[in-house]
Amino acid sequence: MRPTVLCFSGLDPSGGAGLQADIEAIGQSGAHAAIACTALTIQNSQQVFGFEATSSQLLLAQANAVVNDLPIQCVKSGMLGTTENIQALADFLKSHPEYQYVLDPVLVANSGGSLGDQATLVHAFQQLIPLATIITPNTIELRALTGLDDLELATQKLLSMGAHAVLVKGGHEATADYIRNALYINGELISETTCARLDGEYHGSGCSLASYIAGRLALGDNIQQAVNHAETWLFATLKNAESPVVGGQKIPKRF
Repeated sequence: MRPTVLCFSGLDPSGGAGLQADIEAIGQSGAHAAIACTALTIQNSQQVFGFEATSSQLLLAQANAVVNDLPIQCVKSGMLGTTENIQALADFLKSHPEYQYVLDPVLVANSGGSLGDQATLVHAFQQLIPLATIITPNTIELRALTGLDDLELATQKLLSMGAHAVLVKGGHEATADYIRNALYINGELISETTCARLDGEYHGSGCSLASYIAGRLALGDNIQQAVNHAETWLFATLKNAESPVVGGQKIPKRF
């Protein structure tokens, strides 16, 4: 069977982000996706209205049910929602040090909707950072996790908190014509990539990128290879993205 990525993420009814984005992206990477649902959300492609988190006991029961059933090579997390779920994931990862782990530190949706109390989540995320093979924050999340505005200083602080590798996503920065991503491994800047800034906003782009990286890691890529493959694939999905609402957020076309 194909190598498997076990995803800890929330269910998005619109199918743009969350678990559906994980499943589609991992499938496109060539790996298989298994699911541990962290929350049921109330949202569409444009806005988050609320959520109800899964209990940590149920979350771990979902994950443990597939551990001995599927060839898990990597874990990916997105929305976790509560400190209890973050702690549960940390305990799970510590009991399975053989798994690679992609941490997408989701704090808010692109629409700005709450996915949990940000200050509480930021503090709790600190225990996941040293466990991650790679962390994929956008610049808003990077600043929130570190409390620093300067991106270089914030990245170095995140690395000093135990991060092995960090992919800083620049889509939220005020660069009119391009987006710059920067990959750091073991404290060093390994690569910088730029792509043209496409028109509009996208629902589920961060989930998709992190999940594709996880899929490629599961298949045997090293970190830099996985990131390069994921960035190339994501840009194609965004160029072909679909618009549910005129002028609203677009959904990446992952197939």
